[in-house]
Amino acid sequence: MEENSGFNNRHLKILTILAMAAMLVFGIYKYETKEVTISIDDDKKMTVKTLKKTVGEVLKKENIQVEEGGYIEPKPDTKLKDGDKIIIKNPKTYKIKLGKKVAEMQSTENVVKDILKDLDIELNEKDYTKPDINEKVKPNDQIEIVKVVEKIDVVKNDITFENIVKNNNKLEKGKSNIVQEGKKGVKEIKIKKVFENGDLISEDVISEEVVSAPVPKIVEKGTKKIEKPKTIQVASRGGTPLRNTTSASRSTTSTKKNTASTKNGNINYKKAFNVVATAYDLSFASCGKNPGDPGYGITASGTRIRPGVVSVDPRVIPLGTRLYIESLDGTRDYGFAVAEDTGGAIKGNRIDLFFPSSSAARAFGRRPVKVYILK
Repeated sequence: MEENSGFNNRHLKILTILAMAAMLVFGIYKYETKEVTISIDDDKKMTVKTLKKTVGEVLKKENIQVEEGGYIEPKPDTKLKDGDKIIIKNPKTYKIKLGKKVAEMQSTENVVKDILKDLDIELNEKDYTKPDINEKVKPNDQIEIVKVVEKIDVVKNDITFENIVKNNNKLEKGKSNIVQEGKKGVKEIKIKKVFENGDLISEDVISEEVVSAPVPKIVEKGTKKIEKPKTIQVASRGGTPLRNTTSASRSTTSTKKNTASTKNGNINYKKAFNVVATAYDLSFASCGKNPGDPGYGITASGTRIRPGVVSVDPRVIPLGTRLYIESLDGTRDYGFAVAEDTGGAIKGNRIDLFFPSSSAARAFGRRPVKVYILK
């Protein structure tokens, strides 16, 4: 009995020691074990428990490889702590387009702004991208960069001076006298042009300023009447009157003509009336055609478009009519013109004046004018 009792005691001691050792080992294991989250390219996540001490060791154990040029945070030699997060980003290929050039470039990021930052591509304040700067993209997607440049052009235009005729009752009728010579003024027009990747996409008139006002030409026109000489009676020797004579023996009749004094000289006309004038040019926005399209640059009369061509309503002004267009707001006259074109919006007392550029057409805008139908 005593012998069995001793054996049992020794057996119990051994079991106790083994249990304590197991508990110690379990405690050490539990203490040394760390739970780590691994994120790969923002779309794969995994959580592992490990006894490994560094980032590199746990990645090796989990057979996770980082591609050349990839990104690891924290670095491979960093010691791990429980709850650490390991972020892995492998390089991805994107197509970067600037203007007509497309290049394939690699980045570990997947948001447009982060990709451009990673590639050291800077955008100016007005530049933009397609897709939007804050959007996510996929590998092999194209990112287009649009470089925006604004430029201010200054154009100086002449302002035609006015011809002023004043009556002078001290100056004989039929005579004239220049009191003041005319001088053209200058108007400064500022045009904002917007370019995208070097291509002009818009131009707008932002201001108009009269730098120097025109000086009118002043002419005095004589109105003083010339007295007719008295009638002289010539008699024969016998005292009988022979004839009556005057210094102006011939009487003349004058036919009244329709004449007008314009900024480009005097004109003879059949008829004159006021209309509303607009302007057009050869841009697609104005004429609805591009170079190469059928009928591009050809008028309704079949002639080539050019400065001096006017679009009219043929019911009001027949095609082929010679005209003079006078400004009614003090600006330069459009001048001599020919009615050779028509337009869908030109009805009734409206005309459309051709200008060689979009900026000139926009600068003219919409104005009241006087139309003279010339003889």
